[in-house]
Amino acid sequence: MMKAIINLVISLILLALPIVGCAQREGLEAKQEAPGVSDSKGQEKTPVTLTFYTYGNTLTNTEFDKFFVQPVKKLYPHITLKRIEPPATTTPEELFTSGTVPDIIYTSDGSYYRFTTLGAVEDLKTLIEKHHFDLKRIKPVLTESIRSYSSKGELVALPFSFNLSILYYNKDIFDKFGVAYPSDEGFTWEKALDLGRQLTRSDNGVNYVGIDLGGPAQVARSLPLSLIDPQTGKGLQSAGWTQVFTTLKQSYDIPGFVGPDKKYSYDKDSFMKDRTLAMRVSYLANMIGPLEELRQQGKELNWDLAPPPYYDEPSVGGTIHSLLISSKSQHKDEAFQVIATALSNEVQRTAVHNGRVASIDMPDLEKEYGADIEVLKGKKIANVFKVKPRKVSTPSEFDNDIGKWLTKATDDIALNGADVNTAIRKAQDGINKDLESIRKNR
Repeated sequence: MMKAIINLVISLILLALPIVGCAQREGLEAKQEAPGVSDSKGQEKTPVTLTFYTYGNTLTNTEFDKFFVQPVKKLYPHITLKRIEPPATTTPEELFTSGTVPDIIYTSDGSYYRFTTLGAVEDLKTLIEKHHFDLKRIKPVLTESIRSYSSKGELVALPFSFNLSILYYNKDIFDKFGVAYPSDEGFTWEKALDLGRQLTRSDNGVNYVGIDLGGPAQVARSLPLSLIDPQTGKGLQSAGWTQVFTTLKQSYDIPGFVGPDKKYSYDKDSFMKDRTLAMRVSYLANMIGPLEELRQQGKELNWDLAPPPYYDEPSVGGTIHSLLISSKSQHKDEAFQVIATALSNEVQRTAVHNGRVASIDMPDLEKEYGADIEVLKGKKIANVFKVKPRKVSTPSEFDNDIGKWLTKATDDIALNGADVNTAIRKAQDGINKDLESIRKNR
């Protein structure tokens, strides 16, 4: 009897061994899902609360919970993420001078200089090395773009996602006027304008606009253009700006494009609510969410996606939704663990399923884009990735200060009949005078 009991115990132990082995392997794989995260070696960790500040980017509370809070809680139960949500009118400068210093900043590449000027950004090189984070997992175009923001090639941020430009089109307007849909293979700005001309017309008292190009900054992302020349320090020096404003002028010159109320810019409401805009060039994050909300309200639109227009090279610009660590943070290691978790395969897949373009270099993920968004079911998702993402143009710390001159040049061309060269010269003079004043006062 005793021998039988012993044999039974041995058998149960042997049966349990594979289960333990599987559990150990699963635990290891879970750790590897957040590359670069240091092993705690089973030690009890002191609870830490990290503050998370979003500036300039759209990140709903649902997305914050899904992309950051829950994945971090799963891997690091001792880390709590708390979102800072100051009034919408509060500037980063006001936030930091008030004594509220976030640990993690979620913003786009266009705001890097705003935070570096505040002395609020940590160069991530040391943390990347300390936590053995594999930068090769990130799409090179993104890390190269981020490094271009520093004369020393510092990495002031890591990219969470790439907000690409895309062409949205209303199929009903095309059908109404018997015009073929935009090509799934992509086309130039010139051909996009040709298509827009066919759709800019009046019908039964309704004025339809064929295409809105998105303004000078949007078109300029098709070229390697800087608002301020890095060599001369002066504004709008490249001939590419003449190309951009010429393209815009061609759209404004389409009969019926500029409305009787002098309207020449058509936003997402023109596309989704008024339904009088046939094509709109915009960012993925700008329209996908609102289109899904429209669907949930039972007001679906008959629309689809086409590759964005380009000039000579079939490439697409975008903005980098990024994660920065504050240089004032008392918990930089934990903050980096949060970022590493957000860049894990698991979280990036979740982000892709929810309409974000992954920052990690996993081409197979493209096939899963928008899998959890009902409004994208049946849409031409492959068109999001038909043209190659291009490096973000070399920025300047003064871009935010003089961007208004792009708007003034556009107004002159669209409303005041100015020719392209005159409008650009006027904008150049304004930019350079402003730059001289800004540099004197800093």
